[in-house]
Amino acid sequence: MSDWRSTLVTAILAAVVGAACAWGVLTWTGRETSAPSLHQVVHDQMDLTAAQAQRLDEIEARFAAERTRLEAEVRTANRELSDAIAQSQGDTPQVQAAVDHFHSAMGELQKATIAHVFEMRAVLTPEQAEIFDRAVVDTLQSDAG
Repeated sequence: MSDWRSTLVTAILAAVVGAACAWGVLTWTGRETSAPSLHQVVHDQMDLTAAQAQRLDEIEARFAAERTRLEAEVRTANRELSDAIAQSQGDTPQVQAAVDHFHSAMGELQKATIAHVFEMRAVLTPEQAEIFDRAVVDTLQSDAG
């Protein structure tokens, strides 16, 4: 492939990755400002017992540490992807490996988040769980557009 084509492919890939990241940031920040978080729903809209509140605080603290670790892995994978694209001459095995790492890191974050949601739900009464489930569904639907 000629040099100008390699440069063009790299520029297009960089633009696509940049657009995807921008979309992700806009989606993330828009969601945070438009709908109450699950934390807000649980702590502000439910009449929790002291035992429930303590248990949920423990769950949230444990997940906060896990989420921090997983988000760092996503950022690392994203840097690897940007480096691979910058150094490649197109869709190379290094780019594909970086894409795979990024998808894996994002998948692990998503799986941990879902497990966290179900762990929180298990602490709630059936009536509280209905409110919680509605908030989870509303959040997912608003994220889906």
